[in-house]
Amino acid sequence: MGCFGLCLAFVRKALLTVLLVLFYYCFSIGITFYNKWVMKRFHYPIFMTLVHLVMIFVFSGISRTLASWYTGKPYVCLSWELYLKRVAATALASALDIGLSNWSFMFITVSLYTMTKSTAVLFILFFAVIFKLEKLRSWLLVVVLLIAGGLFMFTYKSTQFNLKGFILVLIASFIGGIRWTLTQMLTQKADLGLQNPIDTMYHLQPLMFIGLFPLFMFSEGLSLSASEKLFRYHETSTLLHMVFILAGGGLIAFGLCFSEFLLVSKTSSLTLSIAGIFKIHPKTKGWINSMIWL
Repeated sequence: MGCFGLCLAFVRKALLTVLLVLFYYCFSIGITFYNKWVMKRFHYPIFMTLVHLVMIFVFSGISRTLASWYTGKPYVCLSWELYLKRVAATALASALDIGLSNWSFMFITVSLYTMTKSTAVLFILFFAVIFKLEKLRSWLLVVVLLIAGGLFMFTYKSTQFNLKGFILVLIASFIGGIRWTLTQMLTQKADLGLQNPIDTMYHLQPLMFIGLFPLFMFSEGLSLSASEKLFRYHETSTLLHMVFILAGGGLIAFGLCFSEFLLVSKTSSLTLSIAGIFKIHPKTKGWINSMIWL
């Protein structure tokens, strides 16, 4: 009976993981096709990310208010002291990961980005062991090395090397390991009350926006201010069309963010990283932004 109970618990956990991964894939693949289409028309990925961060924050706030009104329970609101001590590092790591990944595309090909970003799973495992979220098992290390190594070899021959871009992605991968390890700690510790992905998203977005904004001003600010697709539009219909497109992406980004945090809170950051690798097709550019969010 004890063995049967253990098997049943294992099956339930495995089934839950599969369902969460499939839920994550729905939004991840959705934003993949969205970005493949949008990037042909709007060449400002960091600005688009900033818009999505604002929309995620707004939708999270609305969701929290509605949930509180429906359940009668007050929503979680951290004090400034606790917020800066426990959440700020995760938010800033997330901003740097996304920002450096975006910036690297000014210098490197998709193949080199894929090859270098595949090291993120190694950094996630490293920090997960450091923070005692995972035990260093030999089979786990072998699996992670095989996945990262296989992806590296798959993209190696089609790569044009650029040192600056390579360094940017490698730093982003390192920070990404910190980002998702801290996110797992944030969502799985009951003392903060951020087990709900909506609460986590709500608290992370403001500092992520602040962290990304200087990079946007440096790399895209001047160009965007002179662009006829947004600020210097000639027809109102053109502006409304672009706003509608960005808002649609914000809705998908909200779903993607929710599914990512839900997967991390119920499983681990390592599970999310491996799931993200399995859906990548490095021969196309459409998957880029979903990988960047990872």
